[in-house]
Amino acid sequence: MTAAPDIRIAEEDRLRADLYNFLGLILARPADQGLIDQTAGLTGDESPIGEAVTTLAKVARLSKPKAVESEYNRLFIGLGRGELLPYASYYLTGFLNEKPLALLRQDMTARGLARAENVFEPEDNIASLMEMMGAMIVGRFGTPATLGQQKSFFNKHIGPWAGHFFSDLEGAKNSVFYAPVGRLGRAFMELEAEAFRMSAE
Repeated sequence: MTAAPDIRIAEEDRLRADLYNFLGLILARPADQGLIDQTAGLTGDESPIGEAVTTLAKVARLSKPKAVESEYNRLFIGLGRGELLPYASYYLTGFLNEKPLALLRQDMTARGLARAENVFEPEDNIASLMEMMGAMIVGRFGTPATLGQQKSFFNKHIGPWAGHFFSDLEGAKNSVFYAPVGRLGRAFMELEAEAFRMSAE
């Protein structure tokens, strides 16, 4: 019997994965009291990401679950549809369930990923993509993705539209709690795009 390989993830990559996972979690469903409390306890530095984290923590300290749920519903669900449609297909083609979703499903199949049976949203929603990227970095579903694999996934499925979505979220008329989430996501997407652009892989 052999021991499972000890996979070492660089601290910087673990922090990146944590931020992807946090964005995925906070966008997947309305934040409950536990997540609001966790968010309220965050601290940031002087960087654009750090400043967005600080602002989000301040807003979280003033937020109640009922108000956050109401805001989430106005932004993403609404009567008929919410203010924003957080899907790659919509941002890239103007329609839901289009070619970007088909391409994502091909890449998911190649990586052995599948939508959970209790999830009915198309896989190209922003929360799922953030979660997938976080999982790939640390190897939650197998071997951690190489920098080249991360770059390819980001450039195909996230980079072309996520920054635009996060800007829209930051400026949406119904955004209060989610405005600094948008700011944080936008700053993070800019940093990731630049880091991938500069990487040799």
